[in-house]
Amino acid sequence: MFSAWRGALSPPRIPILKPKIWSNPGLIRRFNHTEGTQASSANTYRARKDSWYTPTILVLGFIPIFTFALGTWQLQRLQWKTALIEELEEKLQREPIILPNRVNLSAIPEFVYRRVFLRGKWDHKHTMLLGPRTREGAHGYHVVTPLVRSDGTTVLVDRGFISKDFSENYDRQEEGEIEIVGMLRTSHTRNNFTPDNRPEEGQWYWADVDGMADYAGGESANVQPVFVEEIFSGHAGDATTRSHKGIPLGRATTVDVRNAHLSYVITWYSLSVFTTAMLARLVVKRRAQKRVRPLPR
Repeated sequence: MFSAWRGALSPPRIPILKPKIWSNPGLIRRFNHTEGTQASSANTYRARKDSWYTPTILVLGFIPIFTFALGTWQLQRLQWKTALIEELEEKLQREPIILPNRVNLSAIPEFVYRRVFLRGKWDHKHTMLLGPRTREGAHGYHVVTPLVRSDGTTVLVDRGFISKDFSENYDRQEEGEIEIVGMLRTSHTRNNFTPDNRPEEGQWYWADVDGMADYAGGESANVQPVFVEEIFSGHAGDATTRSHKGIPLGRATTVDVRNAHLSYVITWYSLSVFTTAMLARLVVKRRAQKRVRPLPR
């Protein structure tokens, strides 16, 4: 009886269940395959290589080459302009020549800046005021007057600068035959900001030699499209006196060809060096970043 009562009070036995995953061969194979794949991927990982051909590097690589080429071109232009100025200055040192009766217009460019000797009478009736112009801070005009030579032909002479205060009453003396020494020139180069000449209104903004010759009478009056700038060879006192009396003041015997190519050479070569330094700095910085880049997790 006691044993029966003891058996009735003892707790029931619970069977121990074993996980089926360890007893399932298929699951074990899949687990092993997954672990092997992850291990293989970890062993075969390679760091991603960044391309050097980024837009920034391409631009910084092109600019130094382009600016260096521009600097080299400007250097060649500098050498050409320097040789040209030396040639023109050499022409100014030669003795003045006498223009023939009929000037060969196609040969004029070869004689630009050559001094010429002229003799004749002024045709004040066809005088043209070219401007506005400035000289030593003063505003005014250049007086262009046809010169009728003794052989009957006429050329155009830029007599020089007058202040705008004398634009209506500049000195018109020298009514008889005069002799001058001038410099042979061609038409001025007109830029996009220069207005058109208005001969009918007496407004001349740039030296259009052909147009001025037509205004002075043209071929029918034996006016040749030849342009000469009168040379002033006096001293500073004479120049001041002429300016105060309204007498046209001629130009100096100097070459007025602008030569700014040296500044362009310095500018372009400096940009080439600067952008090359920027490119080198960027390349060094990218290499340093590549060495210290952390591995992915």
